[in-house]
Amino acid sequence: MKVLIACEFSGVVRDAFIAQGHDAMSCDLLPSDRPGPHYQGDVRDVLHYPWDLMIGHPPCTDLAVSGARHFESKRLDGRQYASVSFFMLLAKADIRMIAIENPVCIMSSLWRRPDQVIQPWQFGHGETKATCLWLKGLPKLKPTNIVEGREARVHRMPPSADRWKLRSVTFSGVANAMANQWGVA
Repeated sequence: MKVLIACEFSGVVRDAFIAQGHDAMSCDLLPSDRPGPHYQGDVRDVLHYPWDLMIGHPPCTDLAVSGARHFESKRLDGRQYASVSFFMLLAKADIRMIAIENPVCIMSSLWRRPDQVIQPWQFGHGETKATCLWLKGLPKLKPTNIVEGREARVHRMPPSADRWKLRSVTFSGVANAMANQWGVA
């Protein structure tokens, strides 16, 4: 299966699909944190390749309800409109199977409610981080390893220059569930 992992610099989801024998490539404006097939550039450059599956992680900075206090200024200067348009570009791509991942955000009211909301603790990580999935041609993810210790460590990371980057990395248990369950869809 040809798999595009859009807006992923970490390589975590890409590598989970490669481990299952798929032809997977990540794409991001940033270089990949891990060696492997990665296009550093705009996803629009590779979006029309004949992919079987795309998992998109569009930037959430202007969409997530956690930043609602900034929505007015983001609408006034166009950032939020641009982010919504980019999210929809990925969601409406001509690819048979698509998953769009984002935190709880305005897309639930602007477009439609997510098909599923998952938590890392359902996939072996003692964390809370509600993650919405909008699905096309894919089943909902089934939990693989429900664990205790449900802490909001991701949300409580101390300020740092790369806090945004650390918070956006997909948990390996979630990535493995995607590859194991969607890699056979």
